[in-house]
Amino acid sequence: MMRASHFRYHAARNAADAAAALAGAGQRAMLLAGGTDLVPNMKRRQQTPEVLISLRRADDLRGVTINGETTIGACTTLSDIVRNGELSAQHPALFRAAGQVATPLIRNSATLGGNLCLDTRCNYYNQNYEWRKAIDFCKKAPGPEAVAVPGVVNDDDGICWVAPSSPRCWAVSSSDTAPALIALGARVTLLSEANGEREIALEDLFRDDGMAFLTRRPDEVMTSIRIPHTDVRSTYWKLRRRGAFDFPVLGVAAAIRFGAGGVVEEARMVLGAVASRPLLVNTSALIGEPLTDDRIESFSAAASGPAKPLDNTDFHMNWRKAMTRAYLAGVLRELRGDDPATLGLLGRRATTVIASAW
Repeated sequence: MMRASHFRYHAARNAADAAAALAGAGQRAMLLAGGTDLVPNMKRRQQTPEVLISLRRADDLRGVTINGETTIGACTTLSDIVRNGELSAQHPALFRAAGQVATPLIRNSATLGGNLCLDTRCNYYNQNYEWRKAIDFCKKAPGPEAVAVPGVVNDDDGICWVAPSSPRCWAVSSSDTAPALIALGARVTLLSEANGEREIALEDLFRDDGMAFLTRRPDEVMTSIRIPHTDVRSTYWKLRRRGAFDFPVLGVAAAIRFGAGGVVEEARMVLGAVASRPLLVNTSALIGEPLTDDRIESFSAAASGPAKPLDNTDFHMNWRKAMTRAYLAGVLRELRGDDPATLGLLGRRATTVIASAW
């Protein structure tokens, strides 16, 4: 049986109490929300905090408010998001993304803030301690003397087994909700005892670095996520081996506002699980024109270029690259009004994925 190393436990009463506890504990403290990712990582010694600050009693970090805009507490569970009919109607991309995370039992505990801050993943990192020891560990979790904390770069250089000559870690961002919320233009609020609150665009929360993948400072607590209300159509498609439980090997989120004649007036598209951070797609080529088949195909071919999947997750990386183009096209066809069931193999996969969110 795998057991976590020893740690001190603090049950925060509210967000301010959590921020104060973080300020007092320093960089060797971590926040515990649902614990569905952190606890297994602690058992595998990938993360070994000395202080664990629980947010379970922090009622001010939970709940959904829809009034001119949508505000979601960072500790709102993914199940609560999926069950919220008004939220699913306003923001289908978030509803579909949240509904495809793991399994219903995990979604009952997993939180939105936890999924946004999800640790990056890699075939060489997400293994038990003995397996990693056999290959001499890696850059992200370099050994028993290291403390792997998100946002804190280890002093030990180590090696990245995906790209051994690389000076950086290439572990992959595997959040489902992050691409969806970035496409929807979401912003997050962070609280620290020393500096109070600050709000940033969600895309600015992430760095393209498998180790230091968050810009959230060690003394900050994510308190809420805010989504503006705009008349956009949105969706999220996820590629994975099984119809449930698995992390994405590709996620594509989009939010598009159409004008008269189906002309695209505004578009945001985001790729997940192809880099160490969600990737915003340049959508300027879509603006001012309707989504014809030719335009969708040419755009998807060009937009898939920045996606450079490596051999560090499931499936062959060249196939995942090809599927990026196919999923981009499928998402655009759905948003222009095509029935996903008519889109061939891709459409059948998408229909299964969409149905699973319900």
